[in-house]
Formats: sequence, structure tokens, C-alpha cells
Amino acid sequence: MLIPNSTFMGLSCAIGCIASCFLSAQRSVQVTNFLDFPRNEVAAIPVAQLHLFLNKHSENELRIKDAKGKWLPIQWIDNDGDGKNDELLFPVAIGSGKTNTYSVVADGNVHIPESRISTYSRLVPERVDDYAWENDRVAFRVYGPKGQQEALQGIKSSTLSSGVDIWLKRTDLPVINKWYKGYLTDPMYYHKDTRGEGYDPYHVGNSRGTGGIGIWKDDKLQVSQNFVTSRTIAEGPLRTVFELTYQPWSEYGVKETKRISLDLGSSFSKFESVFESEKPVPNYTIGITLHKNEGKSQLNDQYGYYLHWEKIDDAFVGEGIIVNPEIVEKSIAFTSDVPDESNLYVITKPNKTLTYYAGFAWQKSGQVQTQKDWENMLQKQAQIIAKPLLIKVKE
Repeated sequence: MLIPNSTFMGLSCAIGCIASCFLSAQRSVQVTNFLDFPRNEVAAIPVAQLHLFLNKHSENELRIKDAKGKWLPIQWIDNDGDGKNDELLFPVAIGSGKTNTYSVVADGNVHIPESRISTYSRLVPERVDDYAWENDRVAFRVYGPKGQQEALQGIKSSTLSSGVDIWLKRTDLPVINKWYKGYLTDPMYYHKDTRGEGYDPYHVGNSRGTGGIGIWKDDKLQVSQNFVTSRTIAEGPLRTVFELTYQPWSEYGVKETKRISLDLGSSFSKFESVFESEKPVPNYTIGITLHKNEGKSQLNDQYGYYLHWEKIDDAFVGEGIIVNPEIVEKSIAFTSDVPDESNLYVITKPNKTLTYYAGFAWQKSGQVQTQKDWENMLQKQAQIIAKPLLIKVKE
């Protein structure tokens, strides 16, 4: 039996329509690693690269899968708080010098995978008003206005400091809520490593902790007091982001807004400060406490990474700073007999914005065993910052 040409044409149009509909519901994303070592990171697709795709599909429908068909966790981020998402985040694992291909798919019926590990941050009113943040590797906190008020009143459990505290974790699970809950009945709960999760033995005081800033003048550091407001931008699961503001500080009347973010799988928080000042500022300086000057410091202005390696209780901890070397004026390991005034200082040009990374690794977490291991981590992170992943969406 002969089939009329019109039938063939109809079948051809139907197949073409199905193919067109399928293609319109999927886009290819290429992610390239230019470095000579593998990278496991959180990639970000700007919404602008998804513009044509989002003209036909809603954000709620979007899913991402890798080349093997595995669906990946995703997270939308609204960076500027205007109610519109700016980036779509997803995790990538890419070999040295390789390009991986992922697919953005419009299929709201696909369940977005959940993970036992996550990033997280929040204001902690039950412990005065700390702001704490963490991921599967590290945890940090800074101190708020009520803590400042109580510290000025002489209450010993409160802290007057704009330094950055670190919590030593050896679990990849979240600890912030658990440890602060324990604190309510036992103020020493997270200062003891009795559960195999880690603890907080790190002293900050008026030092810079790991990544606090100031202004270096006449061999003295001028610093702010505690933050006065906080705003959570994203809790996770792939990236947590929040902002802190500070009352004018130093003789220069500096107003500061600090945005901090932390990605899953990273040992380094990203700090982005925006400044306004009443008078010209000589510099902005990033610090790491040297505690009792018993550890080892290493300064590398050429590549913009700085490390401290010290023993705390029965294990070693590496703390570090990474910053664009083009903005560094000099660095020093400043020692003093005055408590909390010994710090490693990275002195940068007085730009209106300052972006840097600060982080750490603990021997008992299994991430590092030697000072050289920690230096290698810092070297790689400096290269990662200098050469971010290249992301292209094929429309």
C-alpha cells in the first residue's frame, strides 16, 4: 500500500516538533578548568546566560545533570536583594585542563537531590548575638552588638572584638545548631572535644583571629568594634552568604559593610568589604593572630598568600589569607608582649572595596598533616581565585 506524500510530511513535521520541543527544554553547559590540578567547586551560571531558556521555562522547573545523567543539587542566589535571582549554583568536579559538559533541563517533575552536607549561617541570639557560619569542612563566627554591650559592662562570657573566630570541625555534618543548643545547658559544651566532632579552643580576644581587618598606622592597628547589624542573604545548601555592618571606626571615620560567603567543600570564606571614610585612609590591613608567638609564619607577597601554622592543644592548625597580590603594599609578622597584639598583617592599598579569602585546616580533620600540606592548599586556592572556571551556556 502506498502512503501519500502528505502523510510523510505530517510525520516529518510531528517528529521535528517533538525534537524542537525537547531541545527547547534543555541546554548544554560547558565548564572548563584551566589549571593543572583537579577542581571540586561550586559553579555559578549567571542568569543572563539563561535568558533565552527562561523566556520559555520558569526557574522552578530548572534542573542540572552531568554527562552521566546524574542529577545534581542546585541553588538560586539573589545577590542584590531585589527579589530576582542572579545566579544558579551547582557542584562540579573537573580534571586538570578539562572541560565538562552539563545539561540544564526544564523538568519540574525531577526531584532535586538533597545532601547530608550543607553550608549554613545564622544570627545566634541564644549566645548573646554571634553570627556563625559553616560548611562541611570549617566553621567561623563573629561577635555582635549585644556581646559588645555586655563586654563593656564587664560580663566575662561576652566578647568585644571584630576578629574572626574559627571552630575546629572533624565532621562534615552541620554543628552550629547542635553546639549552640548544648551551650544553653553547658557553657563549655563546644569548648570540649568529647563527641568526635571537634571544638572551639581558638582564642580571638582583640586580635584579628583569622581574617579580621583594621588600619595599620605607627605600629598600631586601629580596628572596629563588633558588628551592629546582620542580614542573611542565603543559607545554603551550596553557598551561604550574609552581610554585616559596623559603626564608624578609627580616626578616619570608616563606615564598613562586609559581605561574607562560604561554598560547600571550601576551607576558605570570601570576605568583601565596602568602605566609606570621612578622611583619606592610609591602608586596609588583614590579620591573623599569632597568639603567643609560638607558631610559624610564612609571607608570600608575590603570589598573595600568607600562612600561620601553630599547635593548639594536641594538634596543629593552619590559618591563611589569600588576596590579589596587586593590591598588597607589604606584609609583616608583628610580635608584641601585649596580649592579642601579635598578628600577621597583610597591608593593602586603601581602595574603597577589599576582597580577600581567609580560612584554615585542622590536623585532626584529615585535610592536612604538615605545614607543607597547608601551604599547598593555599597555593592551589590562590590559583583557583586567579583563574576561575569558565562557564558557557550553549543556546
